[in-house]
Amino acid sequence: MSLNIKVYFDFVCPFCFLAEETLSQVIKGKDINIQWMPFELRPEPSERIDPWNDPLKLNSWNNFIKPMADKLGINMKLPKLSPHPYTNLAFQGYHYANELGKGDEYIRKVFKGFFEDELDIGKAEVLSNLAEQVGINKEEFIEVLNAKKYKGKQEEALKQAYEKADITAVPTIMIGKEIIQGNTSKENLKKIIDKQLI
Repeated sequence: MSLNIKVYFDFVCPFCFLAEETLSQVIKGKDINIQWMPFELRPEPSERIDPWNDPLKLNSWNNFIKPMADKLGINMKLPKLSPHPYTNLAFQGYHYANELGKGDEYIRKVFKGFFEDELDIGKAEVLSNLAEQVGINKEEFIEVLNAKKYKGKQEEALKQAYEKADITAVPTIMIGKEIIQGNTSKENLKKIIDKQLI
């Protein structure tokens, strides 16, 4: 029996990147379908995240996020790019990539582009380079972004997250009737998933 998992996430959320990596390790060899659900932590025109000028966020990074990334074998950095970019454009790109059957690969590439290579994922040119690396035509991708062809789809996705699903934090992982908000261990995820697969 196939198991469906919904994951609400944002590309600039370090815990979401950790969750993506953890999930990819846990679901290997299992009949699982992950549905990635967009959620913008700071939609325009709200103030953007500037972790380098926030002692609490820096403390969280050094004492919790980085050690966890190291444990998972992720070469994760707190991007020097500050404040962090808006992610609406990256999500518009995701909707297009997903229609081409490249959604999962695109998500991973954008996460890595931001948290490993410190790229500005708020720019169409940067996103089109990342899309090209997963086999999407760069010129067509940038054309889609510039024409804002998936702007409406992203607005619908956000409405679904904010209003219908009442999501208030990311990552939020829905596995059957189980809802996990925030970070959890690989062991706990595996236990919940295995229970649902029985």
